[in-house]
Amino acid sequence: MQQQRRPSKKSLRSLDYLNVFLADVRDGVGPYLSIYLKASANWNPAQIGMAMSASAIATVIAQTPAGALVDRLRQKRMLIVLAAVFVSIGCIAMGLFPNLPVVIGSQIVIGIAAAIFPPAITAITLGLVGHERLDRRVGRNETFNHTGNLLAATLAGLAGYFIARKAIFFLVAAMAVGSIISVRMIREREIDHELARGDGEEGEEEDNEKHQQPYEGILQLLSDRQILFFTIAVVLFHFANAAMLPLVGQELAQGKGTSDTVYMSACIIVAQLVMIPVSNLAGRFAHTARKPIFLLGFAVLPIRGVLYTLSDNPYFLVSVQILDGIAGGIFGVLSVLMVADLTKGTGRFNVTQGMLNTAIGVGAGLSNVLAGFVVKSAGYNVGFLILAAIAVVALAVFWFCVPETKTGVNRNASHQKHLAKS
Repeated sequence: MQQQRRPSKKSLRSLDYLNVFLADVRDGVGPYLSIYLKASANWNPAQIGMAMSASAIATVIAQTPAGALVDRLRQKRMLIVLAAVFVSIGCIAMGLFPNLPVVIGSQIVIGIAAAIFPPAITAITLGLVGHERLDRRVGRNETFNHTGNLLAATLAGLAGYFIARKAIFFLVAAMAVGSIISVRMIREREIDHELARGDGEEGEEEDNEKHQQPYEGILQLLSDRQILFFTIAVVLFHFANAAMLPLVGQELAQGKGTSDTVYMSACIIVAQLVMIPVSNLAGRFAHTARKPIFLLGFAVLPIRGVLYTLSDNPYFLVSVQILDGIAGGIFGVLSVLMVADLTKGTGRFNVTQGMLNTAIGVGAGLSNVLAGFVVKSAGYNVGFLILAAIAVVALAVFWFCVPETKTGVNRNASHQKHLAKS
């Protein structure tokens, strides 16, 4: 018989704070680095491109090993602490010594650390609340994460304007310290580490059975058709989505002077503001069914791509970002929940997330390459329409090939039958 886990208010509140502080720490100084290196350190575009790509490449490479590490180790809080320390050191080093070797090395370290945060936070969340309450808790995590993004963007803007551009580096380091304090306040004894990796069930009383259940091999996971088609759908979604906002930024920059940065900031802020309530609602409604909600997230992406072709008016383009907020808010919650459903009882929850994120990273990178070539030869409207067509394919794959995963015992039983045959 399953029992709901009852973590303390202190641990749950600390998890809220952790999501707020890590919102900006996950990616280091992110896009602010390119501004700092161009305006304050006089780097050329090629050097800036190398610095920005170093972190992204390191994250893609590290994601699957990071997920496996989170599955394997019980010291999940310590992993977050160490990753936050490395992000802090990397940011301070770049702020004090903005030369090529230091920046590239720091970006690689930050990229590796960034791969640890998502699976570690999700594992701690699952270990605290269990599968039955995971939907609302993930929705709450994403709500606080988007709130943290808004807070960090505001503070970074104020610090860069009133103090100095390099103050942004120290702001991220300070938020890293806040994340360390927050994760240390989560009570270790309240985290079920078997449950945190997708193994066991809430309320199991026979620990021997829990520890005797072996890890499921990665090849067995990949042979699961439901996980395979889910991965294909999600990768196609990001292949279509990743290049849309950069293309909008390029279109906004045409003949609009310095106001292009204002419009780009407005695009980001509008999307984040929408993601806050959408994440919360997605977590609440996902308690009964996952697929209908996720279908909405898939469906708005092709609509968004088509709308971008109707006008190049900045106010119109910014308003279309409402759809980005809807899709992003839903995706952040439902992707975690469906992976948790699909890997329940396998002990490979976090490594599956890592493999999925690696595939997403590759797809997102290819999206920008494809969009660049298409726009160069055929224009922005054709680029948006091709991305919208890819989004339609993603919707079709998800709709017809990925089943509803909120089926509890039935899904787990069919999954075990699949493993027995393999």
